[in-house]
Amino acid sequence: MEAVQTEKGKISIHTENIFPIIKKFLYSDHEIFLRELVSNAVDATQKLRQLASFGEFGGELGDLKVTVSLDEEAKTITISDNGIGMTADEIKKYINQIAFSGATDFLEKYKDKTDDKGQIIGHFGLGFYSAFMVAEKVDIVTKSYRDGAEGVRWSCDGSTEFELTPAERADRGTDIILHIAPDSEEFLSKSRLQGILDKYARFLPVAVEFDEKVVNNTNPIWTKSPADLTDEDYKNFYRELYPMGEEPLFWIHLNVDYPFNLTGILYFPRIKNELRFQREKIQLYSRQVFITDEVKDVVPDFLMMLHGVIDSPDIPLNVSRSFLQADSNVKKINGYITRKVADKLNELFNADRKGFEEKFDDIGLFIKYGILSDDKFWEKAKNFVLLKNTEGVFTTLDEYREKVQANQTDKNETLVMLYTSDRKQQDAYIESARRRGYDVLLMDNVIDAHFINALEQKLEKVHFQRVDADTLDKLIDKGLNNESVLSEADQTKLKEVFEQVLDNKMLQVSVEAQPTDELPVTITMPEFMRRMKDMSALSGEQSFYGNLPVTYNVVVNANHPLIGKVLAESDADVQKALVKQVYDLALLSQNMLTGADLTAFVKRTVAGLA
Repeated sequence: MEAVQTEKGKISIHTENIFPIIKKFLYSDHEIFLRELVSNAVDATQKLRQLASFGEFGGELGDLKVTVSLDEEAKTITISDNGIGMTADEIKKYINQIAFSGATDFLEKYKDKTDDKGQIIGHFGLGFYSAFMVAEKVDIVTKSYRDGAEGVRWSCDGSTEFELTPAERADRGTDIILHIAPDSEEFLSKSRLQGILDKYARFLPVAVEFDEKVVNNTNPIWTKSPADLTDEDYKNFYRELYPMGEEPLFWIHLNVDYPFNLTGILYFPRIKNELRFQREKIQLYSRQVFITDEVKDVVPDFLMMLHGVIDSPDIPLNVSRSFLQADSNVKKINGYITRKVADKLNELFNADRKGFEEKFDDIGLFIKYGILSDDKFWEKAKNFVLLKNTEGVFTTLDEYREKVQANQTDKNETLVMLYTSDRKQQDAYIESARRRGYDVLLMDNVIDAHFINALEQKLEKVHFQRVDADTLDKLIDKGLNNESVLSEADQTKLKEVFEQVLDNKMLQVSVEAQPTDELPVTITMPEFMRRMKDMSALSGEQSFYGNLPVTYNVVVNANHPLIGKVLAESDADVQKALVKQVYDLALLSQNMLTGADLTAFVKRTVAGLA
């Protein structure tokens, strides 16, 4: 080989100085420099491994690793590897010609010898130049693995000028030495570097050493076959990802190589009844290099609450690897994940119905959200989404229809599914429904208002009504009318008395004939209005319905003995007190009696008992 000659020159770029562009615009976060340089070092190491497997390197591989060193006094950070190294000519080609990818060139050369492109993760070129985000000067000291190669040093101070000189280096490999700039001295800290390595290098496929310790797991379980793993392996890995998290319910091991490459593990956490997207996110990797935990386009919206890891070299990233770029592979991956989740849930349901029901309070939110957002998911989920009634009994949609159809079909042949969103607050209404032999579903999930709407659109002749949305005779209108013990004149007079005493334009008073065992007064809010307000509140956005004033219906039971007493009372003050009392009882049954009104009610009740 020719001896290395001292040389000076200009880096081949198309703009006078690319470094300010790199520093200000290419990478949004300066800590990325360590990810890029460590990834490049891993890349160089993996290349040597492959060359050995091709029979093109006959030397001793030795202990292959990447070392990150900090010299606080000298204000340098050094990233070292014992990989393939570079010759002077390769430095000119891969370093001086910005954006010429060494990894791409390597793969092209050996494309007929390996399909394992996932082993090459680095991109010498722009990735290397991320070093100048934090360094005022960068030295490369390198020696190629080739027989007879000599060491070479490349130096650049952040201008377009570089210097190439001979260097003493005993063994093959590369040192990248960063002379940290004054405005980046935050990185001259062991804890700062440890934090960056923990974030970006924790699963790199080559050992990364810092402060005399290996900081990464080179063989994470998503790279292994599910047949070689136990439940405890999956649980241990979850604890490694989320040390403070509760044990997951179950998991899905992803593994596909066509029409794209993707591996990973998704865990179903215990979330109960909360829409939590931020606490513990899915982590996206590309060939074991951490990219981001913002996976909105890769993972369907309804699965953003899952935890775990996705690794795919086929997810398109921008040049800084900071942002996903939309393309057909992203859509395919999104669809694949949806199918895998649906298949896993269906498998669990069919294999262990009881166990599935026990988990449903946790996983129901995923399933319902999926039904709302993805028609393809609905096609599978409609067979395993469960409805739960107030007695804790779970049924599928088909099972529930068969269970209640005979008794809860109205005069228009529409099946009415009664539900409650607050079992305690609406207990009186639930009990009334039970006395009629009606079943009441428990719909207290945070997205149930939207879920109910979706089911009404997807199921034929099905309507949902909350038990306090109207009187039972109107909720399930079978065309039968209760006979009133009061004349029309008395009903009109009673309506006027209540309107005068209550004196509230937001209350719509009506007098109706109901069974005597119903409450004397029932307060209801129309189903449509309340549901629209609930959905507006969940979305967090102002809407027409969200801003509408609340209007309640006050239904007076003409057949209740207390109402007859109100009508018969000749003393206006006593009559007024009776109206207030039965109205407050209705408010109390809805947990709507508070403050001074509640205090006044208690005083009246005590006085009446004295």
